[in-house]
Amino acid sequence: MASSVWSGYLTFGLISMPVKLFSGARSNHISFNMLHRDDNTRVKQQLWCPHDERVVERNEIVKGYEYRKGEYVIIEPEEIKKIEPKTAKAMEILEFVEYKEVDPIYFESSYFLVPDEAGRRPYALLTKAMEETGYVAIAKLTMHNREYTVFLRPHAGGLMLHTMYYSDEVRQLESFGPVDVELKDAEVKVAHQLIEALAGKFEPEKYHDTFEENLRELIKAHLEGREVTAVEKPRKLAPVVDLMAALKESLAQMPKKPPQRVATAERESEVKEVKKSAKGPRRKTAA
Repeated sequence: MASSVWSGYLTFGLISMPVKLFSGARSNHISFNMLHRDDNTRVKQQLWCPHDERVVERNEIVKGYEYRKGEYVIIEPEEIKKIEPKTAKAMEILEFVEYKEVDPIYFESSYFLVPDEAGRRPYALLTKAMEETGYVAIAKLTMHNREYTVFLRPHAGGLMLHTMYYSDEVRQLESFGPVDVELKDAEVKVAHQLIEALAGKFEPEKYHDTFEENLRELIKAHLEGREVTAVEKPRKLAPVVDLMAALKESLAQMPKKPPQRVATAERESEVKEVKKSAKGPRRKTAA
């Protein structure tokens, strides 16, 4: 089983439950080592002290905060442990909010929140209550020398935890916002049709990192002594002059979707009533 990145207690009112955090997602990319071109030897990164003019070892390194140009306050690891808040071992739920109120821009990293044996019952109770009420939880958590505001939400029968950026960490861009242009109703209508033509179910497994796949093929080709075929580059696109014409052409190039059958209980009931009415009342035959 994967190792946890944090363990402690999740508190909910007077209820506490022992839990563990496991990483929920991670990048899976090809990484390259730095080699000396002349002999393909892997080079080493060293820490150089310009004052002593020598390489220093890791055990000689301390953390320092530059409070004035060239002047530092030295902070020891033991001192950091002394000031760790209670959230280092206890994650307290501060409040419950509606999911739609939280903008995804605040989400940073994702984790699975898993209960220990002693916490299974309160964990199940909290998860069920959140599923039924539609609320998500905001809590505080300290790990990796930082206190996070975290977001807890029900997912697949359990609870997912997302660390969140603080409001002062979310950037503001003056040029971002509504574009002051006048759109024609016909343009908006065709844009809706184009979106519907591209609409589908979210299935993350169907998306792939094409560049990663090309890198793997490049490495394989080198190992097998083959030449690599260059990927066809996209043609240079000119700015759109006639927006409506571009929309219509895009829509015409979309593959046709088969019509979807909508079979609801209400619709089936309507169909039965129509069939019943079409038959009409049965006539009695004379004896």
